[in-house]
Amino acid sequence: MQAAHRVAKNTGILYARMAITVFISLYATRLVLAALGVADFGLFNVVGGVIAMLGFLNGSMAVATQRFMSYAQGECDLEKIKRIFNMSTILHAGIAVLMVLVLEIAGYFFLNGILNIAPERLEVAKIIYHFMVASTFFTVLSVPYEAVITSHENMLFYAVLGIIESILKLVIALYITYSDLDHLMAYGFLMAALSIFLLILRRMYCHRFYVECVLNFRKYYEKNLMKEISSFAGWSLLGSASSMIANYGVGIVINIFFGTVVNAAQGIAAQISGQLGVFSVTLSKALNPLIDKSEGAGNRAMMLKATLGGTKIAFFLLSFLYIPFLIKMPYILNLWLKDVPEFTIIFCRLLLIRNLIEQLYIPLTNALGAVGNIKKFQIVISVLFITPIIVSYILFSFGFPAYYLYLVFMFFSLLILFVVIYFAKINCGLQVVDFFKNIVFKCFLTFSLALIVSICPVFLIAHEFIQFVVVCMVSVISYLAFIWLLALTAEERILIINLKTKMLFLVNNSFKRK
Repeated sequence: MQAAHRVAKNTGILYARMAITVFISLYATRLVLAALGVADFGLFNVVGGVIAMLGFLNGSMAVATQRFMSYAQGECDLEKIKRIFNMSTILHAGIAVLMVLVLEIAGYFFLNGILNIAPERLEVAKIIYHFMVASTFFTVLSVPYEAVITSHENMLFYAVLGIIESILKLVIALYITYSDLDHLMAYGFLMAALSIFLLILRRMYCHRFYVECVLNFRKYYEKNLMKEISSFAGWSLLGSASSMIANYGVGIVINIFFGTVVNAAQGIAAQISGQLGVFSVTLSKALNPLIDKSEGAGNRAMMLKATLGGTKIAFFLLSFLYIPFLIKMPYILNLWLKDVPEFTIIFCRLLLIRNLIEQLYIPLTNALGAVGNIKKFQIVISVLFITPIIVSYILFSFGFPAYYLYLVFMFFSLLILFVVIYFAKINCGLQVVDFFKNIVFKCFLTFSLALIVSICPVFLIAHEFIQFVVVCMVSVISYLAFIWLLALTAEERILIINLKTKMLFLVNNSFKRK
């Protein structure tokens, strides 16, 4: 119960962060699209997509390092945590150098023949790419610090950093709106500088407040531990890199066949998906340390319970916002953006459906990481991550429309779901029948029923704004009702009631003190 309260508290902090950052980020995107124009916005999403790619890679590697730190915390071994931090710092310094070399070599070929970029914007594209590569080194070096913050479950500092980042992004958007400089070049430089600034803040904070953040490679070097971390991080990096390449490859393949205007639609779809996905990502951030610490303490039952409960809750948090967006996507996009690029609506809808499928297996991959035997899993999953790009390229060569890329990815997401379930059964002891009965079936049943009920106002109300408001209200009420009646177990209902009672007690006490 104490662990559940800690997860609930951390999740609450992160949701407060999200409430502040989401609207700032969406408004900043509107300003950036207006300042850059559709073509330059699409160009930045192709070339400057390295920042998003590296952010994803950084998060994935941080999860791998955090696994070892949380596992050691479960064992209550401070000296081992210090050794893990030092070994992780050495490892990621090597990865940082390697990433810079790979990206510079790859950039030469991408920018000189592969990407479909207007000749007059090619030099600007090259400069932006070098800005992104320069930030790579600092991004990868920050991984051990990101892992330390997460393993300590310090979501307050994480939330403060997120708010600072959103405010500075809004400042950047306002600056390029009124700047006389080349808007695209200024935006690329400032975004790269922002990422470096935030990474420096993380490092300073960790060295000041966490005792394990002591760099002494001679004292804390341990060959066997280095080998173990390198092996785990290497296989994790394989899966993360293949997923990263697939995500970045979406933009490249679309660019080759359809140009930067369709890249703008893809970039907007990714923005909406990312902002709406903050709910489930937030929960994972708060839940992963509990999963790793439970496994480290030898409590496999608690680890699986946290994983399955997290899967269900994360799916509901994600799909909760998806319903009004899926139904009223054209109205929302026209309200948000001045100029909605072609294919944006269908891209957004297909990407959101794909995300729902992926949400069913993401917590299970965290459980597999906690157990630690990931070599075969990462090899298989890496092939399944890369294959959709190849299949999409072939389909586009035969003249298929752009949205087929998302249909292909959706199909492979289903394949990955079954692969993850298989490995979770072998490595973690997952009960497959129970997983499909209590997680998959209940999640999609409640989502489908809420979607059907929420779409009814579209056929009954003519006014767009009133229609949107009613859809939102109906989706909230119906989904909460279906979740409570059909999806939650008796134990989960009791837990929610207890958490609600404790929160009300804390609120009442705070008012009494005042």
